[in-house]
Amino acid sequence: MNRPAVRDAALLLFRAVLGLIFIAHGVDKMFMDGMDETVGQFSALGIPQPQIAGYATAIGEMIGGAFLVIGLLTTFAAAALAIVMVGAVYFVHWGNGLFNGDGGIEYPVVLCLSLLMIVVFGAGRVSLDRALSNVDT
Repeated sequence: MNRPAVRDAALLLFRAVLGLIFIAHGVDKMFMDGMDETVGQFSALGIPQPQIAGYATAIGEMIGGAFLVIGLLTTFAAAALAIVMVGAVYFVHWGNGLFNGDGGIEYPVVLCLSLLMIVVFGAGRVSLDRALSNVDT
């Protein structure tokens, strides 16, 4: 049975939770750990251009997460954050196995696939993307 209202409510909840997770991670990098610590960690992990990557990641997580929450440029924000998560898997988690407790790929892969779901299915009707489009349905 197709229930558009239920689908849109689920997409809103999904986007909001996922967006808040990314906002929290960006805030953590920028303000809680601080950028000196974040850049140092990126450098120790062998991430190219750690200062640029650190700032881009922290700011991207905060802005991209906020865009997911409000549903603005949603598929673009989700795709950009998915690229960030692929980088996290490659540079940070790949050599640590599966489990999150061991620093493995489990958590970033779930985030990446969650973002892919938003890229595929969009923001839903409860979003700024929808409000700013001229679609009547």
